[in-house]
Amino acid sequence: MISKQIRQKFLNFFKEKDHKIVPSAPMVTKDDPTLLFTNAGMNQFKEFFLGNSIAKHPRVADTQKCLRVSGKHNDLEEVGKDTYHHTMFEMLGNWSFGDYFKEDAIRWAWELLTEELKIDKESLYVSVFEGSTEDGLEVDKQAYELWKAIVPEDRILLGNKKDNFWEMGDQGPCGPCSEIHVDIRSDAEKAKVPGATLVNQDHPQVVEIWNLVFMQYNRKADGKLEDLPAKHVDTGMGFERLCMVLQGKQSNYDTDIFTPIIREIEQITQCEYGKSGAVGEETDIAVRVIADHIRAVAFSIADGQLPSNTGAGYVIRRILRRAVRYGFTFLNTKEPFMFRLVNILTDTMGDAFPELIEQRQLIENVIKEEEQSFLKTLEQGLVLLDQVVAGTKGKQVDGRKAFELYDTYGFPVDLTALILQEKGYSLDEQSFEAAMQEQKKRSKSASKSTKEDWTVLSDDPEQEFIGYDYLEAQVNLVKYRKVTSKKEGEQYQLVFNLTPFYPEGGGQVGDKGYLEAPNGNVTYIVDTKRENNEIVHFSKTLPENTGATFKASVDKQQRRRTQANHTATHLLHQALREVLGTHVEQKGSAVHSKYLRFDFSHFAKLTDEELRSVENFVNARITGHLDLEEQRNVPMEKAIAEGAVALFGEKYGDAVRTVRFGKSFELCGGTHVRNTGDIWYFKIRSEGAVAAGIRRIEAITSDAVRDYYEENDRKLADIRWKLNNPQDPIKAVATLQEENAMLKKEVESLLRDKAKNLKGELQAELEDLNGVQFLARKVDLDAAGIKDLCFEMGNAQDDLFLLFGTEQNGKALLSCYISKNLVAEKNLNAGNIVRELGKYIQGGGGGQPFFATAGGKNPAGIDAALEQARGYLD
Repeated sequence: MISKQIRQKFLNFFKEKDHKIVPSAPMVTKDDPTLLFTNAGMNQFKEFFLGNSIAKHPRVADTQKCLRVSGKHNDLEEVGKDTYHHTMFEMLGNWSFGDYFKEDAIRWAWELLTEELKIDKESLYVSVFEGSTEDGLEVDKQAYELWKAIVPEDRILLGNKKDNFWEMGDQGPCGPCSEIHVDIRSDAEKAKVPGATLVNQDHPQVVEIWNLVFMQYNRKADGKLEDLPAKHVDTGMGFERLCMVLQGKQSNYDTDIFTPIIREIEQITQCEYGKSGAVGEETDIAVRVIADHIRAVAFSIADGQLPSNTGAGYVIRRILRRAVRYGFTFLNTKEPFMFRLVNILTDTMGDAFPELIEQRQLIENVIKEEEQSFLKTLEQGLVLLDQVVAGTKGKQVDGRKAFELYDTYGFPVDLTALILQEKGYSLDEQSFEAAMQEQKKRSKSASKSTKEDWTVLSDDPEQEFIGYDYLEAQVNLVKYRKVTSKKEGEQYQLVFNLTPFYPEGGGQVGDKGYLEAPNGNVTYIVDTKRENNEIVHFSKTLPENTGATFKASVDKQQRRRTQANHTATHLLHQALREVLGTHVEQKGSAVHSKYLRFDFSHFAKLTDEELRSVENFVNARITGHLDLEEQRNVPMEKAIAEGAVALFGEKYGDAVRTVRFGKSFELCGGTHVRNTGDIWYFKIRSEGAVAAGIRRIEAITSDAVRDYYEENDRKLADIRWKLNNPQDPIKAVATLQEENAMLKKEVESLLRDKAKNLKGELQAELEDLNGVQFLARKVDLDAAGIKDLCFEMGNAQDDLFLLFGTEQNGKALLSCYISKNLVAEKNLNAGNIVRELGKYIQGGGGGQPFFATAGGKNPAGIDAALEQARGYLD
């Protein structure tokens, strides 16, 4: 059975059990501040488990794209080294929200595996939670008895809290679970060692295949458990492992999910996978790493997350670079190659996940550019590593130096260790690990936060947002809690029965404002966010009387400016598609009160004419005074059929909101002006590249445009004053530029004359050192003058070794010239010499064997560097 059939068979099975089949949520999370990525199938349903929303469908099933590379669920460093760990994987799951519980979940799981999928019952083991004295919980007797009716007791294992008790986090819904494990070893191996002894022992052929979680408790901040008001089922089955079992393979990577990708890697790199048969063979590990990581990176980009230096983008960049360095180190790939795997990945998984097909070109472009950038980083790292080696006494390199290369320049430590070994050096791994732990400790300390339990004042599960229509309202506090973090200090999170405050989302910042108590006391709201479908308001203080009715007021000025910018992004999107073409798609946005940022797909820098056309298009709609046409709770299919633009990477519900201004028609939950005339004016401040095929425009509207022109008027007045108030300031500046250019030419001429005069003086100072004409001294010239001087002296005389030092603007410069005949005869290299001497001026550099320069921040070290030069000729 091929993987496509297996996936569909699972979904069909639960569809017949009255489950609603729902699409996978994006792998990159948007409205959950506790997660960077979807790391389990239940993530998109957290609001139902928490009781923040009531599920429209009490039974659902799906296949969910997941990524586990950070935090508690971190499989990254295991990927490639074995045959069953992955970063990106599919999780097949079925859920019950207060509907069926343990009996049906267990019965259906066994039916699907053994009757529908025909897995040998004799190869399966199940585990049941053994209880916890810490939590006062006994063994899960109900699950045990249910399993006992299906499988022999010797195949029912008791599992500890680590393996058989699932928790969403330190706080929140949790419960015991039953895992189903499969033993795919040969009969001979099974006869030697019982499978029961290998369950949860990281054996590559005795693996967990399905986890049935029974959510029945809520974990409080003090660690205590309380019963949930409703019991839920949350199951997760690893699709890749299931395919391994059903296709009779011993490795996930031998299934048809991965084999097409692996064949393409073999073709591109001219390697041969699986030749040695050893799991730990370096070539095979590299191939598995690449085959896995291309999926994680491609799906993340398709869901709207570009590689970057922060947050989720940093994780994606790290995954991609890990794959590139495995190829670089073990498969000899010195050119970009990962992007060439996107086509085969799309062919393999595009049917189930059409976003790969729709975003194929973008994914290729972004990955190729990232590869090119990292390969340059590797080249730079090799140069820097040479400098570290040159400054090392003995044969062991300080691990802190290697950590600096890793932390600052992204140079992988395993590659550092490999290169050092080839050079006859070793790496002090203890000092590297110490530096790594220090950084982790600092990072953990900075991000550490504590959350108290919610103090619940009233039971109101359906919170209402009224901020489209009202900026003020009488509200009651439903619940609150205190949150403390090193970054934000002490804050309170407040949830009301209804709210006019817009929560951060869709690129738009959250509203600010205040609460006014009946006695006139004010509590300021500093931010508003959405978490698990609840609108959470952040405040530095807690209202005195939490049971009072408060007047909630949104900051009207900020909201007015923010919604002007949000509407402008819609008009900008329309303008770009009109001016550049319908290939333009929104790839991200940030809507603040002071400015807007809009990312979009396009292949080239916008010309000045195109930017003017875009600006004029938007401003024409502003002066056209187009009214807002809004529809709420429109069926998703109806909105799309009518032409509303949906954004990739966003998850929409069954009912959506549409926003129309003239021909601009989009799905959007943000706030907008009532009429485009309220925007006043639109001005583009900058346009540039974000990644391959992705451009970014930053712009301003409303008050910010007024401030922009007033500031420009002030600057123009200052320029006029500095130019003695000419009638034509542009002509005055042009005259000043011409005069400056003439003066620069005169200075350059004077410096050349100075160098010529110095040439004769220096030739008289040349010293014969073992048959080489040697000179090392300071000179008062700039870099260009020193270079001219070196080559003029070299043209007049052979056998030269020159080292000049100079100080320019508080920086040090070393320049080394060696006659080409000496480079060959005496094996001298100016590039290597300046790299080694650069440590005296706290810098580095390089160049060609006959001429090279090094710059540094320590001019005081020039003399020491000059003194060392003689040693190269001794």
